[in-house]
Formats: sequence, C-alpha cells, structure tokens
Amino acid sequence: MKKDIHPTYYPDAKVTCACGNTWTTGSTKKEIRTEVCSKCHPFFTGEMARIIDIEGQVDRFYKKLQARQSHAEAKKAREQERVSPERPVAELGLGARATEALTKARITKVGDILQKLTEGEAALLDIDGFGRKSLIDLKKALRQLGYELPAAAEEIAV
Repeated sequence: MKKDIHPTYYPDAKVTCACGNTWTTGSTKKEIRTEVCSKCHPFFTGEMARIIDIEGQVDRFYKKLQARQSHAEAKKAREQERVSPERPVAELGLGARATEALTKARITKVGDILQKLTEGEAALLDIDGFGRKSLIDLKKALRQLGYELPAAAEEIAV
C-alpha cells in the first residue's frame, strides 16, 4: 500500500443532527452535520404524516405542479379557441373576393359556414362570387385548423 495518499481517518468523528442529536462514528471528516437522523426522521419516529421540507423542496414541487397545470389549461383553452365556431371568416386566410362574398351573404363566423355545409356544398356555391376554388380553399383551411366538416360537405356536388 502506498504511503501518504489516503485521507486521515478519525475513529471518533462527531455527527450532529439539526434536531440536536449527536453521536460518534468513524469517518474521514472530524465533524459531520446532517439535517435528518433516526431520532427525527418520520419513518423512524412513526410520524409518517409529517413532511420534511428541506430547502423548500416541497414548495418548489408544488410550484412546478401548479405551472404544469396552468400550462395544460392554457393549452386546452388554445385548442378550444382554435376550433371555436365564433372565429371570424377573415381569419381563415381565404382570398379577398371569397371573404367579401361570404360577408355579403351574412356569413361572418366559422359556425355559419359549418351550418351552411350541413346543407351541402351547393348551399355555399349558390352564394354570388363564391366558386368551386373558394370552396376547396375554405374546406382545406377548416381542416388545417382542426374543424370537423359535416358529412354533407364531403359529398361532391357537380
């Protein structure tokens, strides 16, 4: 065994707990300080209901949990807003002519469009200035945003 490479061993090292309990043991450190020992730990004392909060770990956990819940709620609200029937037609990104034609026909919200689509494609194609290309673009935009199109809108009417 090589000499002078090993740390000094103290057979009578003093261990002190935050609760005030002390004992001696062997260690490479002369004095050791702990936050929890067998005299104060809930597992050993039978007080399992007591939570040991070292440096605010429980508070940090609850803050993270709260942040995650608020993030999940915000995400759900964004998803619901994304497919809201109250969304204006102007936000769909249709051409100016198609948007104007829908506005003249008093169709200003996505809910109105979906209502017309339940009657079939012909109901929208009957609107003056709204043609087949506009209908294709409209259906594509609605699908991309996550809207469910009525079954009547899936039927191709010539």
